[in-house]
Amino acid sequence: MNLDLMPKVDLHCHLIGTVRGSTFAELARREGLDLPDTPERIYADVNSLPPDPALYLNTRVPVPQGRSADEPAVSYSLFQVSSWVLQVLRDADDLTRITYEAFEDAHRTSATRHLEVSFDALTEHQEKLGYATVVEAYAEGIRMAERDFGMSGRLIAAIDRSKTGDEALAWVRTVVDHPHDYVAGIGLDNLETAGPPERFEAAYRLAGEAGLGRTAHSSEHAPVAVNTITCLDVLGCDRIDHGYFVLEDDEVVARVRDEQIPFTVISTTSRRSWRPWRRASIAAMLDAGLNVIPASDDPGMFPTSLANEYRILSDRLGVPDERLRAMALAGVDACWLPAPEKAALRERFETELAAAA
Repeated sequence: MNLDLMPKVDLHCHLIGTVRGSTFAELARREGLDLPDTPERIYADVNSLPPDPALYLNTRVPVPQGRSADEPAVSYSLFQVSSWVLQVLRDADDLTRITYEAFEDAHRTSATRHLEVSFDALTEHQEKLGYATVVEAYAEGIRMAERDFGMSGRLIAAIDRSKTGDEALAWVRTVVDHPHDYVAGIGLDNLETAGPPERFEAAYRLAGEAGLGRTAHSSEHAPVAVNTITCLDVLGCDRIDHGYFVLEDDEVVARVRDEQIPFTVISTTSRRSWRPWRRASIAAMLDAGLNVIPASDDPGMFPTSLANEYRILSDRLGVPDERLRAMALAGVDACWLPAPEKAALRERFETELAAAA
């Protein structure tokens, strides 16, 4: 099966992490941003160092303790590079551009039919535009992609878990007070060790009351399964981003398998030394019967693509074509489109997958 052409859904993709290196370079020159190297070189050397290795000494899937052979001489963390990119996004046209390019790249590289992208709380210079203007700029990029590529898309308002619960609640209140057809849900980002999920219970309750979808990064950096249970039972999440450390608890594994909780997983990470661990963890999740759905995360900066993530599962983990097709359909089932649009998308996938079989 040609995995490049197989229809796909991407449910875990950070908009700032999709920005093309060439676009960053152009905007950095325009804004006169003082960088330690060229944007192209910085992108090539994205490599986030892992958290404290002592946290991961006795995990069921061993976490590498040292550096990997392919790490660059100078490493730039994903967070630092993202901060630089945010600084050069000046106006609504820039936001529309990066959104359209994210969808164009997903369409051309991966046959992505539906893409849900996360966007962060407004930066200081975006505050001058206002929330409604910023979201509409993103939405216009999606509309353009829908017209040009026959795709669909939605936006996810991301909470920075390093912030306080009150700050998160204020951000979600802004989202709820300015409803937009393209804003379908909320997420919880940043290092899991920076903020436990229970801190954000009030923000998630408000989102649920407003009918928004809910997801969260969980069991990714904290080597515990309990955070995923908190995300499901306290935050009311519909799906989980990452989730690899659920493997630490057999009872949790049994529950999420029985309930077929969707896990959006990515074999490629900016923590290069962790890539073998990620892939081994995903293999173990598959062996346990979990509902694993490949995603791209930060495809522009890793770099990777959704098609590449499927190829890793096929070529390196030996996942058969039948299961890859099932993952693509699971992505449709877990997406946050309205029911009629979701049903139409699933029918389209079934037709295209049957033709490709």
